[in-house]
Amino acid sequence: MDPVNIPIEDTIDLHSFPPADVAGLVEEYLYQAHKKGYSEVRIIHGRGIGVQRQVVHSILDRHPQVFRYYDAPDRGSTSVILKSDPSR
Repeated sequence: MDPVNIPIEDTIDLHSFPPADVAGLVEEYLYQAHKKGYSEVRIIHGRGIGVQRQVVHSILDRHPQVFRYYDAPDRGSTSVILKSDPSR
């Protein structure tokens, strides 16, 4: 399958992506968002039974560009504070 280009904005909604692609997608999204200069992004994973949320949080726990993160009150999305880029 060919790679899909998606615009890097301050929010990404994971609903339109196959669950098997989410981990790699989130990792690359965070890298590109940091590279683009965003200090905070939002990842919409949905509420459901929490599987996508767990996948997203496991990536955030170990991603080098993530400073911290927190759930939205409805737990359907996660806000991510990215580390500042010292080269900027």
